[in-house]
Amino acid sequence: MAKILIVEDEAKIARFVELELKYEGYEVEIASDGRMGLDKALHAGADLVVLDIMLPGLSGIEVCRRVRMESEIPIIMLTAKDDVTDKVAGLDMGADDYMTKPFAIEELLARIRVALNRHAKKAAGAKKKDEISFGPLRLDVAGHSAYYGEEELSLTKKEYELLEYLLKNKNIAVTREQLLNNVWGYEYFGDTNVVDVYIRYLRQKIDDRFEVRIISTVRGVGYIIRDEK
Repeated sequence: MAKILIVEDEAKIARFVELELKYEGYEVEIASDGRMGLDKALHAGADLVVLDIMLPGLSGIEVCRRVRMESEIPIIMLTAKDDVTDKVAGLDMGADDYMTKPFAIEELLARIRVALNRHAKKAAGAKKKDEISFGPLRLDVAGHSAYYGEEELSLTKKEYELLEYLLKNKNIAVTREQLLNNVWGYEYFGDTNVVDVYIRYLRQKIDDRFEVRIISTVRGVGYIIRDEK
């Protein structure tokens, strides 16, 4: 279950929310001032922050601003008054939502669920964007690494870039000249046979090793990675 950080200097409110969240199965941590809240928001491994605006040490607005400089953790702001200025300031600093005290705990729980679900979907979308998959073959674009199943492939920089280009153009036959231009660069004036050499390296490390056929030759054209039909 998710871990919720409550940053609230009113002990009774913090305790009440803590008990309700624990009853719902959440792990809970409490900070009673702004500086402690900032530290815990950045380093305590929380999944969401319930952040009061009126805090000693640092205001909730300032805490939110500083957290947003380093983290995308969901933040729900709490304000003691129905003040549009406070709400706008919190949202401008990057808060995901806000509630006015006094509030119904059921509504806070609902907003926490919504914020956590939204964040999880956003994170999943970002992860998907940073990965290219083809069956068990997976490229971690951000990490510039490749895996077959759970095994990391030992690819050179150029081998990785060649494989990435082929996967990004899946089901399209690409010529040796296209591969030279896009992988080696337009300044490369060497023999196009270098493409064949690196294709052979990739086949040795993937096709031969795992007894599969990832890269196919298109006679008279070049190479292709195509979906199995």
